[in-house]
Amino acid sequence: MTQEDEYIEMGRISGLYGVRGWVRLYSYTEPRENILSYDTWYLRRQGRWEPVAPLDGRMQGKGVVAHLKGFDDRDLAATLVGSTIAIKRSQLPKPAPGEYYWSDLIGLRVVNLQGVDFGTVVDLMETGANDVLVVQGERERLIPYIPGEAVQSVDLPGRLLTVDWDAEF
Repeated sequence: MTQEDEYIEMGRISGLYGVRGWVRLYSYTEPRENILSYDTWYLRRQGRWEPVAPLDGRMQGKGVVAHLKGFDDRDLAATLVGSTIAIKRSQLPKPAPGEYYWSDLIGLRVVNLQGVDFGTVVDLMETGANDVLVVQGERERLIPYIPGEAVQSVDLPGRLLTVDWDAEF
């Protein structure tokens, strides 16, 4: 599979909404309703990705609800609960120079300016002030994602992220 064909997780189907086949979504996008802007989703069901088309969707309270083509009643929609929602990388707009999708940073090896290997990026968190890299190696480290300060360089082809961070932190 080429990088363009790679699936990027965007959320999951978390429950049912009403009796006409609508489902509740847990969206990883920011803002949450951005998940509705993609015309094709891929649902991970029974170990494989299946394309589906969202027909309609909206914010409902603090969450998102959607109606998917071919799932017009509650019983059919119930078979989707727990499914992961993804899109293909080719559906994403190209990031501007120096910008990265979180999914691009996951799995990068992290070293500091002194060459100490901290491990790999396993997750990112939003804190409000800035995003934080969760790096797992001999121990877990939380490193602010602040380009030009804590984050010195990102080398996607080399799978390496260099940080200005004390090994004792």
